[in-house]
Amino acid sequence: MSGTSLDGVDVAALATDGRQRVVAGPALTMPYPHAFREQLRAVLGGTGPSTEIAAVEAELTRLHATAVAEFRARHPDVAFDLVGFHGHTILHRPAERRTWQIGNGALLARLVGEDVVADFRSADMAAGGEGAPLAPLYHAALAADRAKPLAILNLGGVGNVTWIGNGADEILAFDTGPGNALIDDWVRRHTGGAADIDGALARAGAVSAPHVARFARHPYFAHKPPKSLDRDDFQAAIPDDLALHDGAATLTEMTAVAAAAATRHFPAPPREWLVCGGGRRNPALMAALARLLAAPVRPVEAVGWDGDALEAQAFAYLAVRSVQGLPLSLPTTTGALHPVCGGRVFLAAAA
Repeated sequence: MSGTSLDGVDVAALATDGRQRVVAGPALTMPYPHAFREQLRAVLGGTGPSTEIAAVEAELTRLHATAVAEFRARHPDVAFDLVGFHGHTILHRPAERRTWQIGNGALLARLVGEDVVADFRSADMAAGGEGAPLAPLYHAALAADRAKPLAILNLGGVGNVTWIGNGADEILAFDTGPGNALIDDWVRRHTGGAADIDGALARAGAVSAPHVARFARHPYFAHKPPKSLDRDDFQAAIPDDLALHDGAATLTEMTAVAAAAATRHFPAPPREWLVCGGGRRNPALMAALARLLAAPVRPVEAVGWDGDALEAQAFAYLAVRSVQGLPLSLPTTTGALHPVCGGRVFLAAAA
């Protein structure tokens, strides 16, 4: 998994039947080299020269293969039969029926010597869906034994939530708004750093109520789900007139306000919120969520899940479902007209 935060490659092993059996194995994260992270950032939006995008795609694929090799070196006792390869989203415009994940499935199959499932989103888009989010069915499998209703909030570059009710088919999912992307971009612009580590900048600043109020009036929050976002859809909300610390505090509050706004679309209030993604490591953000959400808020580690590996595990799970012909998305998770089995298989033998 390569997420919208541009951090690196997450690798996770999962033993699963693609249904209710999910046994998490070891995982690792291989950070992107700084130079490649900037190259990847440069092609976001898909507007660069095709040769530049192709070069970044090839290097991204090679870095995924390197991450798999490193995983194998560290865990020689873990054998696997299939690789789920999400690639990296450089453009997501569901209203235009466009989503673009770079990553060469055939090349990865050749480099790692295993069958690869990639291109997870195209079939859903073709069926009228948003193409995102795709982790909800895995969330539901993980949470099978937990009290419901339950909300699982993923705070990567973009925030998304999965609401799970008591019935087997009671799942609702959609993007909530900004996750870490705006905070990360703010910090990068002002300090050159990658993120607001431990929420230190936000905790030293003051929230600008007018900026937050204007943000909360954005029409996206009233729009009924399913719905999804591009990483840069809320760039206009960045408070350019604020100082470093106040801007970090204000953007952190905005992220929490976006999550709270999602509750208006839930069929019933969740009994708890479980948070995954890098945002769960930001104490200022977690404190804002705890203040705004009317239920306990905990990182997923509190229930024994690995928040760093969850997204990678999800695409391993979806890869198995893909080769079994099972749905990866539902009308209530992406807005597709019917349950959709997506993904393309790239055979190692053919590669």
